[in-house]
Amino acid sequence: MHIHILGICGTFMGGVAALAREAGHRVTGCDAGVYPPMSDQLRSLGIDLIEGFGADQLAIAPDMFVVGNVVSRARLPDGSPKFPLMEAILDAGKPYTSGPQWLAEHVLLGRHVLAVAGTHGKTTTTSMLAWALEQGGKAPGFLVGGVPLDFGVSARLGDGAAFVIEADEYDTAFFDKRSKFVHYRPRTAVLNNLEFDHADIFDDLAAIERQFHHLVRTVPGTGRLVVNSTEESLQRVLAQGCWSELARFGAGGEWEARGSHDAFDVLRQGELVGRVEWELSGLHNQMNALAAIAAADHVGVAPADAARALGSFRNVRRRMELRGTVGAITVYDDFAHHPTAIRTTLDGLRKKLDEAGKQSERILAVFEPRSNTMKLGVMAAQLPWSLESADLSFCHTAGLDWDAAAALAPMGNRAQVAGAVEPLVAQIVAASRPGDHIVCMSNGGFGGVHDKLLAALRTATAS
Repeated sequence: MHIHILGICGTFMGGVAALAREAGHRVTGCDAGVYPPMSDQLRSLGIDLIEGFGADQLAIAPDMFVVGNVVSRARLPDGSPKFPLMEAILDAGKPYTSGPQWLAEHVLLGRHVLAVAGTHGKTTTTSMLAWALEQGGKAPGFLVGGVPLDFGVSARLGDGAAFVIEADEYDTAFFDKRSKFVHYRPRTAVLNNLEFDHADIFDDLAAIERQFHHLVRTVPGTGRLVVNSTEESLQRVLAQGCWSELARFGAGGEWEARGSHDAFDVLRQGELVGRVEWELSGLHNQMNALAAIAAADHVGVAPADAARALGSFRNVRRRMELRGTVGAITVYDDFAHHPTAIRTTLDGLRKKLDEAGKQSERILAVFEPRSNTMKLGVMAAQLPWSLESADLSFCHTAGLDWDAAAALAPMGNRAQVAGAVEPLVAQIVAASRPGDHIVCMSNGGFGGVHDKLLAALRTATAS
């Protein structure tokens, strides 16, 4: 089969492309931003890429057009279509489908699908689960919205029956407004947590809870739901109906942890079944580990083996990824963009420093409100709360329609804002001192702030 993917350079659609190519299909694609590293990865797989969404691509005549959710029926100010190729597909009556639907029909069918859903921690937990199954001899396939360091790729078919997938609640396509995860039909589903997010497509938390329950409805009676026992929103989801085995994790659940976040026993119904000792920090990663271990158990990986595997887990790129150290100042890159994720990331680092006897070392939080939800400003008031563990905070305000300085005003002189990356870097360098930990947080490229910051620190140190 020849498929042509619209929006191929997105993380999810790029993963679909890689899986399709590995399965022997001919794959081509287009996107508005065809640039490294995704363009290089795709071309290395023999996938031809086209810049833009021109209607002339209709002449490629694939067996199926696979449409990413970046595509819409939007019009430009002059009235012309923003995506001419999509209009041409519709006018010509050519076959098209969504990425999740194509994946469900051509990759997931017949597999034991383990889907990891939640507002936070999906990528990390999916990667943990895939690694536990890999070390447990299951040779799983997977599709992750990031690059697990242990695998070096974001997607593969795998030789085993299991397929682990990051299950996103974002909508499927302009013609299918259901959440992506409804298509995956998992036999094991992890519900990691649930907060309000994606304000551009959901009116309120109840609307997201409804989508999560659509996922619950697809899990068979012989399946397993692995659910965070501490989340009230998830309890409301389950109250709408649950027809599968239920495994709760966290305080009061069947699966619990005992010990510090970087070295803890895993308990199942109070019985010791494994121990995790690793380099990761934070309660959130401890909870992610419990979810992964409980899910791995459902496909026959013993909890002790899964816990041991996580001891060698190297995390995911852009999850507190060390980018460099200059003059005893450490710079990290992290994907956090929701206020709760920002707080969780910073709290985890603060606890790690405190436990290491480094209470005097400061945390400098550098972030951009880039997600659609944050751009709308609906969570602006939560920013001071999310940054409480930081000694100083620096916000990149470009592209915002709301006043970030006003939102951060309760923090006084602990917060600064800048409308461009260069002055932001200058602010950070002027405030930094040896022993500082600078955490750059964004769900995008952040204008190359990491490299610019490291270069500026080297210059300042040398002078």
